[in-house]
Amino acid sequence: MKKLPNILQSAVKIRFQDCDPFNHLNNAAYLNYFVNAREDQILEHYEIDIYKMARTEGKSWVVASNQISYINPAFLMEEVIIESQVLKFDTSSISIEMKMWNKDKTKIKAVMWSTLVYFNLMKQKREQHSEELMNLFNSVLNPIKTTQFEIRINYFKKNFKFSKKPAII
Repeated sequence: MKKLPNILQSAVKIRFQDCDPFNHLNNAAYLNYFVNAREDQILEHYEIDIYKMARTEGKSWVVASNQISYINPAFLMEEVIIESQVLKFDTSSISIEMKMWNKDKTKIKAVMWSTLVYFNLMKQKREQHSEELMNLFNSVLNPIKTTQFEIRINYFKKNFKFSKKPAII
């Protein structure tokens, strides 16, 4: 069986319609950039099509919570790198970290933690992950040392706010 990556990555260009009058990515737009990147990444790397799952199985994930920190602005027409990884999971939820970097991954733009609940759309209630999903999550799990968002953000601010060194974390 092929080893799946535990940190997924994709490049995205910041678009005009998503920017504020200062040519910065609008704070609310970060959510869409993160979610869209994650959807594309899990389809490409894990063959999980959340829309197909919703149509055929009546199950998918819904957002339970988001925490986001804006560290450095993303600018109009800038190419950024978005990474995502599974921090933890249980039988019916999953927590994801998503990071936005500059093109060469030396400067952190934003970090978001999301907790998603697996949900049965027909019954309108929480659902248990299948054994197949649990095995997948276990194989790509990439836990970090801290469980506190602010500690994680301080790490990025200290090491990658103005840094010119490559990001190895």
